[in-house]
Amino acid sequence: MNEPLKKIVIVGGGSAGWLTAGVIAAEHSTNQDSGIEIILVESADVAPLGVGEGTWPSMRSTLQKMGISETEFLLECDASFKQGSKFTNWMNNTNEHYYHPFTLPNGFNEINLSSYWQPFSDKISFADAVCEQSHLGAHGLAPKQITTAEYSFASNYGYHLDAGKFGQFLQKHCTVKLGVKHVIDHVTKINSSATGDIASITTKMQGDIFGDLFIDCTGTSSLLLAQHYKIPFISKKHILFNDSAMAVHVPYENSDSPIASFTSSTAQTAGWVWDIGLPSRRGVGYTYSSVHISHDKAEQELRNYLVPSMGEDTANSVMIRRIPLNPGHREKFWHKNCVAIGMAAGFIEPLEASALALIELSAKMISEQLPANRQTMDIIAKRFNDKFLHRWENVVDFLKLHYVLSQRTDSAYWLDNKNENSIPKSLQELIKLWRYQPPYNYDATHTEEMFPPASFQYILYGMNFVTDPLGHKKRVSHAEKADKLFNDNIKKTQKLLSILPTNRELINKIKKYGLPKI
Repeated sequence: MNEPLKKIVIVGGGSAGWLTAGVIAAEHSTNQDSGIEIILVESADVAPLGVGEGTWPSMRSTLQKMGISETEFLLECDASFKQGSKFTNWMNNTNEHYYHPFTLPNGFNEINLSSYWQPFSDKISFADAVCEQSHLGAHGLAPKQITTAEYSFASNYGYHLDAGKFGQFLQKHCTVKLGVKHVIDHVTKINSSATGDIASITTKMQGDIFGDLFIDCTGTSSLLLAQHYKIPFISKKHILFNDSAMAVHVPYENSDSPIASFTSSTAQTAGWVWDIGLPSRRGVGYTYSSVHISHDKAEQELRNYLVPSMGEDTANSVMIRRIPLNPGHREKFWHKNCVAIGMAAGFIEPLEASALALIELSAKMISEQLPANRQTMDIIAKRFNDKFLHRWENVVDFLKLHYVLSQRTDSAYWLDNKNENSIPKSLQELIKLWRYQPPYNYDATHTEEMFPPASFQYILYGMNFVTDPLGHKKRVSHAEKADKLFNDNIKKTQKLLSILPTNRELINKIKKYGLPKI
């Protein structure tokens, strides 16, 4: 129990396995004799799902801590810059749209601007009034210039990337530069010790591989946590209905076509279509509820979406891949000396790209709280489970909010999403509260919230939600300060619109010159 933890075995590769390996290896000197030993075991028979193509801004610090050159990452992973999400037809299906940018409302930590914006909501959208980023997105602009150092920015950003290339890139970096050992083999058995911990895994060719901590990154099969330990799955399908997805790669019309700087989410009759701009192609897909639409009809809706950019003949002949989804998560994520990350822990749906962010946060907490020995592991496991159960609940509430606020009545899907029985009590309470006070600091009950109060503001007020303070709360005590912040945003927006290149222009310059090192 008091022996120091020395060896971590990660089962499964892809983005989950290699991000986890990289984050822990970089912090715990895996490439030195005194460091933690990390072995990643993955089967050559199991291909990564490779669908998640959007990240949060947190990915910048994750890559930086791993010692990765941003220029190298951008070029090798066919990556571009993402500044948030754009939602079209979510309110009433009249080609309306709103933005959820990655930038906090101006002066957010000093003053809550939403109350001061509300009287002018018919003249300017919330995102446009409080930050520059929605304006940049509307013009397809990049978040920085070619002279801006790696990972620095003029406007906060994450990435769009090729998930398959990303996994391969991380694998190379982890094995060559961080000292992670890579074993390609098929796991045939999981062996328990007398205490019930996992003592080792048996592989087809390499035999037994022993470890002190085992990390399950085996995707939906959840080989260790679900199959070995039988940790139950908590379904969220009664709240978030989408249980299927279809994905397709879409070529650009020509080599200098614009690269969108926001993930586009366009609502359909029984779900929504994502549209992600990479330098070489677009990644497009439809996530939907098979209870509300047949697979054939869903496929036709996706093809109809593609017609304007591809033409009818190509849109109707392009190969589409179908992916089953099972919205939900495990009852707990860390049991004995095994912790699950990525789809082995759970998955809800692609909306707002929380999957890679949950992997990052999981790896970060394991790395920073790495148990000194087995004696402390259960204490950290309890802390980890409490933290991530809250995070999954936060994700579910936030994603459901997008559907609950819709005014669409054109299909059973949208009507069912507004049914009170499908709305978590926690979200019902928040919506009731937000009718009289806007989301702000007291709504963040934990550190490092998945979706902070600012994100809830962007969705609420993007979808025309009205907060109407009562009585004494109507007093406006910081009107001058609010006016200054609104005006500052106008000036900053005008300046950035005049100096920032488009996404395509910046990517082309990075290919030619690279970004400056910090």
